[in-house]
Amino acid sequence: MTGSDETPSFRLAYVPGVMPDKWVRIWNERQPDVPLILTQVPAGEVAERLLGGDADAGLVRTPVDRTAFSAIALYTEQTVVVVPKDHLVTAVDEVAPEDLADDIVLHPLDDVLDWETLPGRPALERPAATADAVELVAAGIGVLVVPLSLARLHHRKDLTHRPLTDAPESSVALAWPEDAKTDQVEDFIGIVRGRTVNSTRGRQQPPAGGRSTDAARGDARRKPAAAKSAGAKRTGKSGSGAPKGTRRGKPRRRS
Repeated sequence: MTGSDETPSFRLAYVPGVMPDKWVRIWNERQPDVPLILTQVPAGEVAERLLGGDADAGLVRTPVDRTAFSAIALYTEQTVVVVPKDHLVTAVDEVAPEDLADDIVLHPLDDVLDWETLPGRPALERPAATADAVELVAAGIGVLVVPLSLARLHHRKDLTHRPLTDAPESSVALAWPEDAKTDQVEDFIGIVRGRTVNSTRGRQQPPAGGRSTDAARGDARRKPAAAKSAGAKRTGKSGSGAPKGTRRGKPRRRS
């Protein structure tokens, strides 16, 4: 879908914890006439929103269904355990799963980590959302394992976190419906990949005045030749390099 089929704005969905501010700022600098509309969507709903046409692309958590979406991996997050500030594990720099053997480890229904076996002891019920689980940690009911960005998103003064080793990790990707890659999606791909505005791999914007880059380069190539020709006329030299009005060979003697 390109050209006249494009929407006048670029709609970007993103899941909780993802911070798209830097990319949005670059977009606004490069595309001031195309508003970028941000919508935060729960991780479990973002695929449905994209397929339903509610957004042009999304910053999502992997895995991504590659039968329906194209995706570009962006980064992988550190996994941390969220605990009260007076918890024993705050005495160390990082935590191993066995260090949580005596703790109730909360497992919210919107958990984004792919666990084979959750460490610690299970709670009697699973909290509905990560935000609810954080409240339970603050109440001293258990601990919570999440990606670092979610620990920061739900930060509280009475809680802290430590890196958890040997735990699943969550990766973030840019995804869009496989059959709906617009020029605007291509532009945003260039931004998240760090391409410059003039990168040959991205879409290039024509310079002011509507002239193409190739035409400008052609003018630059022609200018030196034109200057050389003008210089030759000013000095009065012919193509052979000899001054006008002179003859080659020895001068003849006058009688």
